[in-house]
Amino acid sequence: MFRSKALGRMLVAFTYRDFRVQWFGACTSSVGTWVQIAAQNWMVTSLTTLSQSAFFLGLDSFLQQLPIMLFTLVGGVLADRHDRRRTLLGSQYVQMATAVVLAVLVYTGIVTIWHILALSFVTGLAQAFGGPAYQSLVPSLVDKKDLPNAVALNSIQFNIARVLGPLLFAATLSISTTSWGLVEQQGMAVCFALNAVSFLVVIYTLMSLRVKHIPPAQTKSMRDELKSGITYVRQSRELVSLTVLAAATTFLGFAVLTFLPLFTKEVFEGGPGTYSQLLAFSGAGSVVGALFVAWMGKFKRMGLTTLLTQVIYGILIVAFAMSRTLWLSEILLFLTGAALMIVFSTVTSLVQLIAPNEMRGRVMSIYMLAFRGGMPIGSLASGYAATFIGAPAVLEINGVLLVGVAIYFFLRHGVREI
Repeated sequence: MFRSKALGRMLVAFTYRDFRVQWFGACTSSVGTWVQIAAQNWMVTSLTTLSQSAFFLGLDSFLQQLPIMLFTLVGGVLADRHDRRRTLLGSQYVQMATAVVLAVLVYTGIVTIWHILALSFVTGLAQAFGGPAYQSLVPSLVDKKDLPNAVALNSIQFNIARVLGPLLFAATLSISTTSWGLVEQQGMAVCFALNAVSFLVVIYTLMSLRVKHIPPAQTKSMRDELKSGITYVRQSRELVSLTVLAAATTFLGFAVLTFLPLFTKEVFEGGPGTYSQLLAFSGAGSVVGALFVAWMGKFKRMGLTTLLTQVIYGILIVAFAMSRTLWLSEILLFLTGAALMIVFSTVTSLVQLIAPNEMRGRVMSIYMLAFRGGMPIGSLASGYAATFIGAPAVLEINGVLLVGVAIYFFLRHGVREI
């Protein structure tokens, strides 16, 4: 009886039909996305020298996230003014097209590092408008009391993909080179083609949603609506604190994933199989962390839990940077994945719970600007620093700073009281 109740509590958002449909489509697309991420990162290291790889991995991440920093606030206004589902569909079409183009370039052997960087920028451009629409759509699919559960389950699908995607990348590369007789680069093209096909599933599921767009009662100019969204966030101490915390976490914490190809080659002397294995351990930990948040649902002292978990996250990153043993590093990646997902899911839930529906698109766009914007700037800065002091030293510094950020917000009012 207890198990059935606990399971029902953990999966309560799945009782909503539209959420189930959206979850399945998003999960399928996320698997394809992680196949491409793994293949693209590995290809960047293949197209550059070992001394250049850290910088170009950071630059690739930066260019994919740059449009989000530039245009996501506009995307938030559009998410409040227009049908969020239609906006999402447009975003999926563009991302599918970039995957197709990359697959063709790689298969024909004419791809260069600059092609990859340019297509990453276009993909980020689509995500800048699709991201706020997606984040704003999820609360429309469930009741408010079940929103933290929906956010956690949504994180689970993304992190299930983080497990399956890299494994599928390694399997696809192995099959295409051994059974189909393709060279490694052509095998990479198959990975990008798989991602393109996965977008067809999410496009179909978005068309199947029954949720209807409710236009705003009053239509101001886009500039006025953007200003009102920024003003609303600035006047909320809780939202400001959560947004800054999210930016600091991604700026310092995501370099561990950016540098995994380098650790695979330099520290563990492995190939694509080892790299996909490391990614899978990180993804599996994130699934466990998201399941924990889904089971907890909406609970007291979510802010305090977030800060304590971030301290643990920073310590784990330092330990991973110092490890030179593969099995130990895999365990540490599993734990860092769990800690990061607890922080991410609780902060995102709190922001969505605080934001009213008529402002949610703009609030989430500001939050995404901070959360997603911290990734590329942090990756670029960490990649540049790694060319001088090495990737392990950079991760050690970032881990210590993450602990410092958590202590700072613990000593301040605004997060630990939520």
